[in-house]
Amino acid sequence: MRLSTKGRYAVMAMADLARRQEGAGRAVALADIAARQEISLSYLEQLFARLRRKGLVQSARGPGGGYRLAATAETTTIAEIVHAVDEPLRATRCAHHAKGCMLKGERCLTHDLWDDLGHQIEDYLASVSLADVIGGRVGRERRAA
Repeated sequence: MRLSTKGRYAVMAMADLARRQEGAGRAVALADIAARQEISLSYLEQLFARLRRKGLVQSARGPGGGYRLAATAETTTIAEIVHAVDEPLRATRCAHHAKGCMLKGERCLTHDLWDDLGHQIEDYLASVSLADVIGGRVGRERRAA
């Protein structure tokens, strides 16, 4: 399973936004996020349009404008961000609506293994918040706790 740049960049940008907004509560310009994270501004604009439509960010116009988190970093999960930019979290080669990946519509021998892995990934990303990411509470730190 591979997470595309769409999902990875959305999470990177949202973590940057959460860190910059922490305490200040002011809007953060996409151009600043793009520069810090080395992501194309036009690509970020597309991602943030999706994030805004899904209610994860709010935009502010005018001087001092930019984006703010719509909810707290503690309540915004990584799974929400990934889903907001239409990133699938499947590990099987089957299309989401298909019965199976074989020519006759059957499931391959390893289908359940990859399907379970996809569910494990989904559960993990749903258990991690933006606050966990910016607070360094993921990976080894999280497993040790």
